Amino acid sequence: MGQLFYQFFDYLKDKSCEVYMAPFDVRFPDGNEKDEKNIKTVVQPDIVVVCDESKLDEKGCTGAPDLIIEIISPSTAQKDKLHKFNLYEKYGVKEYWIVEPENKILSVFILQDNERYGRPDIYTQDDKVKVSIFEDLVIDLKTVLI
Repeated sequence: MGQLFYQFFDYLKDKSCEVYMAPFDVRFPDGNEKDEKNIKTVVQPDIVVVCDESKLDEKGCTGAPDLIIEIISPSTAQKDKLHKFNLYEKYGVKEYWIVEPENKILSVFILQDNERYGRPDIYTQDDKVKVSIFEDLVIDLKTVLI
């Protein structure tokens, strides 16, 4: 996870987006909460990229980040691939990465015009990934999926 985080961190140094590593709360309001304390849907993704500064506060991020990365283990696989996948799609996370270190596979889901994730692009450790939310960021997986 560290190598992946640092590739984003280096790229974003002089840019308006920020990258965060867990523990970092992402709160998804349903719209009928009386105030922020009543938000019930809170997750802590492994890596989060936020480009809208207005979503950030001392507690983390309120609303959909631009990119979320989950590093799965056998104990979190079902939650990350089903529950969080549906949650991130519902709230409009533009790009969702599922990293499977054990299988050395990365699945990248990109939110389509119909507000649904399309079929994932699948990558292995020999690949480089073009990050869709940035024009010129390519992540080298050699140091990530080892």
